[in-house]
Amino acid sequence: MQIEDLLVNSIDPVFHILDSRGVSDSEEAYILAVAIGYQESGFMHRRQIGGPARGYWQFEKGGGVWNVLNAAAAKPHMLELCKIYDVPANATDVFEALAWHDSLAAGAARLNLWCDPHKLPAVGDIQTAWDYYIRVWRPGAPHRDAWNSNYAKAVAAIN
Repeated sequence: MQIEDLLVNSIDPVFHILDSRGVSDSEEAYILAVAIGYQESGFMHRRQIGGPARGYWQFEKGGGVWNVLNAAAAKPHMLELCKIYDVPANATDVFEALAWHDSLAAGAARLNLWCDPHKLPAVGDIQTAWDYYIRVWRPGAPHRDAWNSNYAKAVAAIN
């Protein structure tokens, strides 16, 4: 997937929907979400290779999907996105939809970040962005050596 197309067709629209409901679509949020997408899938794999995760942000059913459907900060927004996108608001259907519904997946990624009580890292603060990613995504096999490049690609795509 070309990041420019994904931004225009999926990320921008859902981030604007969420922003209109109080979930900021700040530059920091865009960059971190895109950096995580690059880190998790390179925006190439909607289904995890050799694993259970779904969508470009690689959500697992009992992890990120559970979080956005149950965490107090995310739940009302995720239920609204499910209604807007006509996806039944349960873990099984959302999990499967993330593999093909890029707007829902981008919204889930933004809401997963929204659940963290810490301030989003400033643009350019690569180490704090990495720490945020590790804390919120809890990747099973983190690859720190790829983060700086993925973060730089996200900054370039947004700016």
